[in-house]
Amino acid sequence: EATSLPSGIFDLDNLKRWGKGKGWCPYYLTRQAINHANILVFNYQYMLDPKVARMVSKELEAESIIVFDEAHNIDSVCIEALSVTINERALEQATRSLGRLSSEVSRIEATDSQRLRNEYRTLVNGLIEQGLLNTPANDAALTSNVLAPDVLDQAVPGNIRRAKHFVGFMKKLVEHLKTRLRTIAGPNGGVQSETPLAFLHRMMNGTSLEAKALKFAYSRLNSLLRTLQVSNLDDFNALSDVADFATLLATYSEGVPKFAIILEPNGTTIPGVTDPVIQLACLDSSLAIAPLFKRFGSVIITSGTLSPIDLYPKLLQFEPRVSESLNMFTFRPCIRPLVITRGSDQMAISTKFDDRGDMGVVRNYGAMLVELCAHIPDGVVAFFTSYSYMESIISEWDAMGILRQLTKHKLVFIETKDVVETTLALDNYRRACDSGRGAVFLSVARGKVSEGINFDRHYGRAVIMFGIPFQYTLSHVLRARLEYLQTHYQIREQDFLNFDALRQVSQCVGRVIRSKTDYGLMILADSRYNREDKRSKLPKWIKQFMNEGCLNLSTDTALQHVRQFLRVMGQPVDQTALQSVLLPLKDIESLAAPAVIQSEGMLT
Repeated sequence: EATSLPSGIFDLDNLKRWGKGKGWCPYYLTRQAINHANILVFNYQYMLDPKVARMVSKELEAESIIVFDEAHNIDSVCIEALSVTINERALEQATRSLGRLSSEVSRIEATDSQRLRNEYRTLVNGLIEQGLLNTPANDAALTSNVLAPDVLDQAVPGNIRRAKHFVGFMKKLVEHLKTRLRTIAGPNGGVQSETPLAFLHRMMNGTSLEAKALKFAYSRLNSLLRTLQVSNLDDFNALSDVADFATLLATYSEGVPKFAIILEPNGTTIPGVTDPVIQLACLDSSLAIAPLFKRFGSVIITSGTLSPIDLYPKLLQFEPRVSESLNMFTFRPCIRPLVITRGSDQMAISTKFDDRGDMGVVRNYGAMLVELCAHIPDGVVAFFTSYSYMESIISEWDAMGILRQLTKHKLVFIETKDVVETTLALDNYRRACDSGRGAVFLSVARGKVSEGINFDRHYGRAVIMFGIPFQYTLSHVLRARLEYLQTHYQIREQDFLNFDALRQVSQCVGRVIRSKTDYGLMILADSRYNREDKRSKLPKWIKQFMNEGCLNLSTDTALQHVRQFLRVMGQPVDQTALQSVLLPLKDIESLAAPAVIQSEGMLT
């Protein structure tokens, strides 16, 4: 029946309306329609996260072309898909969920025991043999959060087949994790790091749980929730995380450790609040994407900020058939990158740890922002390295009277950790730009604004990057990953940190240019940007506009470049020159039947 859908483009709202009109469930309608669609557009997790991919994308043909767009952070997405974090609150919620499951199992045993007996018989046989993973039309399938064949091909162990036994099994697991959290949070506690094998052995010795049964925890829990016909699955998210943790731990405990168990007595940044956490951190980003390279002939990884391009094959462990970095084709120099290394007083500026608290640096950054906002019309977006640094420097600017000077030229809006507040601030920022008043938006690299928000046309005539947004290098999870990359892939710690920071910079400054007729300033305000090892990691389409005259500038010299650039860009668009960089309609139509390139992977 899904094939009766008319040709066209359907989003979630369209599918809901169509399903409602036909009396069909939109969810199952979509599951069926996927198999008949020519083009599918969805989130990375639908391909990379085994928990989701087995339900959504398992029916795709091997000849399908997989395109990962905006893939500059694809290694981080792969790692997050196979990582789990559990805190005390989650374990308490898991305990309450197990109590509900226990009561529901007892009720079903008294009123409809045949349902549980049917589930038991199903679990006696292997998952693949019973066809439970090959039934896309309904939810009878047992989902799995791993891809290991030994989990998919075997029968569920006897000691967790019966629902009551499985609930008791999960209670033991949750209590053991609570005990481990209490240990690290106590007076003799502290940060602990263990391999999955060591953590598993300690768990087995303390609880008598078997590793084989742990491998099936996630699948068995999902089977039980379906058998009990639980309607509100959100109430069981914490318990699902515990089961996910157990299955990943047991499945990947052998061989070279590709995961790390990090136990921290305080996993929050809120002052005065303790929140002990257990983190199962995936260290190898190739684990999640390797099945796609094996299954599909054509995989394309592309992004405007995929730089340096040669590091991605190492991180994802594949050999690209085609690897290409492209220039930007424009009819005028619409981008002006400027590297400001000194303030007006010729004092070096930088956000490195030793300098960021220097009042001279803070004052120079503030004066620079005021001067730039006085000369640049409409919208200006400024990015800081972290929320804490942005908060501290804004506080200092307020005490120095810099914010008062800034508001004479533009309205000031600030990104916060609250999504609703930030959305409202963005809306008012756009209104201020539309009205001609002009505005400056103070935001954070790696935040919401740096990734998904476009500042095209007058909404972003300049982007200012204060400092280099390195990751927090004292993070125990990051330290474990850096050690893994150094040991197994020979990627040096500083190389990866530079790569990661500069791709975030590229993503931030790239917000300013969105079309052929758009233009904007990219201002990198830190003396370290003048070094070749930093600049070389910027995308090719930015470096093509970065000549020697744009480097090692003081604030005063940079303002001269700003005025000259805006004067040139303010002239009417040369329509003849614009057409020279656009493909005519007949040329586009001639490309309607592209050749398919078979490859293990492609970078562009």
